[in-house]
Amino acid sequence: MADASSELLEPRSRHWALLSAGLCLLPLLLQLPPSLAATIGASAFVVVALSWRQPMHGFLRLLIALALIAAVLVLSRFAIGRDTGCALLAAMLAIKPSETFTLRDARSLLGFALFAPFATFLLDQGPLSLVLGLSAALLALSTLQRLADVESRDVQSVPLRQRLWAIGRLLAIGLPLALAAFWLFPRLGAPLWGIPERALARTGLSDSMSPGDWVDLMTDDTPALRARFFGAVPAREQMYWRGPVLWDYDGRTWRQSRWYADGGGVDIEPGAARWEYEIELEPTDSRQLVALDLPVAAPEGSRMGPDHNLQAFRPQNGLSRWRIQSAPPLRYQARLPTGMRAVALQLPDDFNPRAVALARQWRREAGPYDDAAVVRRALDWIHRDFSYTLSTPLLGRHAVDEFLFDQKAGFCEHFSSSFVVLMRAAGIPARVVTGYAGGYRNRIGGYWVVRRSDAHAWAEVWVRDRGWTRVDPTAAVAPERVFDTLEAQAALNDNLDARSLLDVGDWLRRGWNDFVLGFDARRQQNLLRPLGIERLDDRTLILLLALAVALGLLWMVWLSRRNERERDPILRAWHRLSRRYRRFGLERDPAEPALAWVDRVAAARPDLAGDLQVLSQRFSDWRYAGGEPGGRSARALTKALRAHRPPANSRGERR
Repeated sequence: MADASSELLEPRSRHWALLSAGLCLLPLLLQLPPSLAATIGASAFVVVALSWRQPMHGFLRLLIALALIAAVLVLSRFAIGRDTGCALLAAMLAIKPSETFTLRDARSLLGFALFAPFATFLLDQGPLSLVLGLSAALLALSTLQRLADVESRDVQSVPLRQRLWAIGRLLAIGLPLALAAFWLFPRLGAPLWGIPERALARTGLSDSMSPGDWVDLMTDDTPALRARFFGAVPAREQMYWRGPVLWDYDGRTWRQSRWYADGGGVDIEPGAARWEYEIELEPTDSRQLVALDLPVAAPEGSRMGPDHNLQAFRPQNGLSRWRIQSAPPLRYQARLPTGMRAVALQLPDDFNPRAVALARQWRREAGPYDDAAVVRRALDWIHRDFSYTLSTPLLGRHAVDEFLFDQKAGFCEHFSSSFVVLMRAAGIPARVVTGYAGGYRNRIGGYWVVRRSDAHAWAEVWVRDRGWTRVDPTAAVAPERVFDTLEAQAALNDNLDARSLLDVGDWLRRGWNDFVLGFDARRQQNLLRPLGIERLDDRTLILLLALAVALGLLWMVWLSRRNERERDPILRAWHRLSRRYRRFGLERDPAEPALAWVDRVAAARPDLAGDLQVLSQRFSDWRYAGGEPGGRSARALTKALRAHRPPANSRGERR
C-alpha cells in the first residue's frame, strides 16, 4: 500500500494549508519595516500564483530565494540583528508554498509557519500580535487535524465544528500549565540569556540631531510614553519631557558630549512646585530615558548626567516603568565651570558666517553684560519674520545661514539649532535639549499619553545668577504663521466620537501593558497576599510552581485519557446508559456487543428490556451500518440515549 503522506494533496486541503501559513506570516510582517514587509508579502503572492497548479521549477525557486534574501539584506543595510533574522524567516516562509503539493509538504509548511508567530514576539508583545498569533496557531492546528483525516481517508466524515471542538480541547489541556508558568515562574531581574539587538533602529529620540532628520519621527503618532501623576499635575504648557542634551556641533549635526562623567555637585534650587509621577516607557532599544524638566534624582536602575539627562543601565528592549520626582528650578547651576562654559560656547570655524556676524553685532549693540537683550532680539525676529512648517528643503553646508536668511521656515530642529548658534556667537553659553513637549490626557484612564509626534527640541541658555534657563524659540512663531504641525489633536477635539474611540483603544493597551507586560517580581510578590502569604520567597514560589505543574499534569492526563471513541457524544451517552443498569447487576461488559447485552438483559429481566431493545438496535445501526456521525438523526439518537431510564416500577427496585 502506498504511503499516503507522499500522495498529491487534494486542492481543498492545500488551500487550507496555504491560508494557515499566510495567517502565520501576517503578524510578523506587521512588525517589520513597511518596505521589507511589502517586498516579502508581494513575493509570497507571486510564489503562490506561479505554483498554483504545479510545482515551480527548482531553478526558478532558487532564483527567487536568492533574490529575496538579497532584497532583505539590502533593505536592512546588511545589518545583522533580531529584525533581520525575523525578516529572513518571513522570506523563507514566503517561498515555501512553491513546493507544497503532498501531505508531507503541507505538514512541513505548517510546522515551519508556526515559527513566525513566535518570532513576532521578539519584535512586539502587544495584544494585536497575540490575537493574530493565537488565531494563526488555531487555524494551523485545525489544518493539521484535517491533514490527519486526509491520511486516514476520513476527511469527509468530520465536520468543521467537531474539528474546532477538538482543537479547543487541546488548548484546554495546555492552558493551566501556561497560566501557572506565567503567574508562578520566578521573575528574574535579568534574563538568563540575551537576544540579539535590533539591526534597524526604532523611530525615537537619539543622541544626535541634524535639521530635517526628525520628519519621520514627527509623523509617527504611536505612543512614546504614558504618565500617571500622584498629586499635583503640571499644566500642559509646562510639560517639557527632557531627553538627550546636545552640546557638540560640527556645523550640521548636534551630538551629546562624551566629556563628562556621572552627574554630581550641580547646584540646583528647586521651585515650590513638585511633581511625582510614573512613566510607562515604550521600548526604544536604547538607554535613553525622559523626565519632566527637571528630575530631582535618578530613579533606581538609571544614572543622571550633570545636564540632568537620564540614562538607564540597560537598553530598554521592553516596556519599562519609572517612578520619578521633578521640580521646575528657580536656579540651575548658577556657577558654570570653566570647561563646561568653553564647550557651551564652541562653534566650528568657517560655518554660517552671516549668523555669526549678526550675533556679534547684537552683542556690540546690547553691551557686554545684557544677555537678556540679545535673547529678546532673537525671539522678536522669529516672531516677526519666521513660519513653522514641516515642508522644508534639505539645507546645505551653511544650514543655519540658509534657514535664518533665505528659508525662514522650518520646525523645532531648525529653530533650536539656529537659536543656539546665535547665542554662542554672541558669547552666551547655550545648548540644545531634545525630548517631548505636551501630551494628551486620556479621559477614561486619567493618565497622559505622549506620542512620538510630540518630539520637540528647545534651547537652554546660561543666565548670570540664574543658571540654565529654558528658551523655546519655536514657541515664538506667530500663531498665524504655523502652517502645518501634523498634530491631529485639534481635529480630535472637534470629533468627540473619534476621541473617545482613541481613548478606549489606548486604555485597553495600557491595561495589557499593566496586567501582562508589566507583571514583574513585585507584582508576583503581591499575587498571593490575599490568601495570607505575606512574602512569596523563592522557596515558596518554587513549591507553588511545582504543585501547579503537578495539578496541570493531572488535568492533562484526565482530559487525554479517553480514546477517540469516548469523545463521540453518542458513545458517551451509550456508556452512561449501560451504567444505569448497574444497580440491577446487568451493566454491559466493555467487550460485549450491544445486541448481545440486550438479549442478556431480556433473558434475566424481561421487564427491563422494553425500549432498550429499540435503542440498542438504533445504536447498532449507527455504529456498524454506516450511520453519519453528524446531522439531525445523530442528534436525535444522542438525545434519546441520554433520556432513557430503566422503568421506575421494575421488580426489585426500591420505591
